[in-house]
Amino acid sequence: MSDAPIGAATLGSPQPFSFDDLKARAKTLSQTPYAPAPQPDDPLRGMTFDTFAQAVYKPEMELWRDVPGAQTVRLFPQGRFYAEPVGIYVLENGSAREVVYNPDYFNMPADHPLRKLKSAGFAGFRLMSRGGASDWLAYLGASYFRASDPYDQYGGSARGLAINTGEPEEFPRFTNFWLEPNGSGMTIYALLESKSVTGAYRMDSRRIEGGQGGAIQDIECELYFRAPVRLLGIAPLTGMFWYGENSGHFRGDWRPEVHDCDGLAMWTGRGERIWRPLSNPPRIVTNSFIDDNPKGYGLIQRDRNFENYQDDSLFYDRRPSMWVEPLSGWGKGAIKLVQLPTPNETEDNIVAFWNPEQPIVAGSVINARYRLYWGLDSPPTGDVARIVATRVGLAGLGGRDLDLRHTKPGARKFMIDVEGKTLEDEVRYGGLETIVTTSRGTITGVEAFPVVGTKRWRMMFDLGDLDGQPADLRVFLGKKGEALSETWLYQAFP
Repeated sequence: MSDAPIGAATLGSPQPFSFDDLKARAKTLSQTPYAPAPQPDDPLRGMTFDTFAQAVYKPEMELWRDVPGAQTVRLFPQGRFYAEPVGIYVLENGSAREVVYNPDYFNMPADHPLRKLKSAGFAGFRLMSRGGASDWLAYLGASYFRASDPYDQYGGSARGLAINTGEPEEFPRFTNFWLEPNGSGMTIYALLESKSVTGAYRMDSRRIEGGQGGAIQDIECELYFRAPVRLLGIAPLTGMFWYGENSGHFRGDWRPEVHDCDGLAMWTGRGERIWRPLSNPPRIVTNSFIDDNPKGYGLIQRDRNFENYQDDSLFYDRRPSMWVEPLSGWGKGAIKLVQLPTPNETEDNIVAFWNPEQPIVAGSVINARYRLYWGLDSPPTGDVARIVATRVGLAGLGGRDLDLRHTKPGARKFMIDVEGKTLEDEVRYGGLETIVTTSRGTITGVEAFPVVGTKRWRMMFDLGDLDGQPADLRVFLGKKGEALSETWLYQAFP
């Protein structure tokens, strides 16, 4: 071992490394039985989140700290929720050198549980912003990673891979990382492994300068399957939706809305733009949107109005949106949306991913390339107007007695706001209409009109007669048969 030329951390001996070598290693591992990570030592079992946060990586130990213009890196220690250690290597000139763990890298109390571990290590890493006041990209736990751009606020997460989401789930984990600066960004290589799969990942990560900011990661993964997988999720995104403007009833919390994403946006292979508002369902609900070579999808936080959250601590109005753009033909399959019920905001309950049509059996190999955007919204997908709000309430005519002349028990009203350049020259009674279809029930009170004092238009209708079953709704704002807005999809529960 020798001192690192990239900082004060100690590095192991250099070993040759390339992405092709990593793929070969993943393939070889897939042909051997899975060896699960050892169980954590007892000191980790009692750690709380606050105790974990007490171990702070020393700024003077940052990787690449003394290299002008380079991306600096700080490391996470093991903890109760991140018990399995990962190998972290630095790359220079085709050689990899492991960062050797030392508790002295961290400022922590003398009686901290990490000082009692028989064998300790790192749990992950984070890329620091200039000046070291905050970080903009972090990898920590299983195969999770997330970015904080553009508002320096973390929210939803991406994952390397999802297996059997919504069922007894298998969580593949990144077991080793190789870090290589690419100017002011970082190329991250990772080895993924679980009972059913191994994988090699390359993730070129950089920040977007100017404009609305954000971050971009160009990701390639090659997967080798040890065993059949029933539900495979490529490029999975994870978020939280407790309640929002479409929840329709009081949740007992003082804030008007609590979520870090409010919709699933999709751009299909045929060019249709779709918006699916998220919900906190009464049971686990999985929806499939069948497609062929999709152009993109993402979990989006469109509502950026602080007044709609009133949270000046967790800042839900600043949570980043996540958008996946395939960089290679993905073929046939489906974008899957899994929504799980949650009683609070501490549990991520929304997952979206690409599920290829091909069956996954032992020996299957998949290569996928995609670009992952972190930003304010999905990248522009054409000139159609965007869905910006969904509100749900009692059916009938506002300001009048709700009796059987106007509504039926259990019927609901849907108000869907849209805005965009395609609507700027439109006037009321100028031919715009709400086009709505449902798989069940009765649609009444269909209207389309401009919202007074705004640039928005509103689509409105009532839905009744569900007879205890959910209904799949499809709505768009049209004129002479042409869609001027995204297509709004929704599953209404009775």
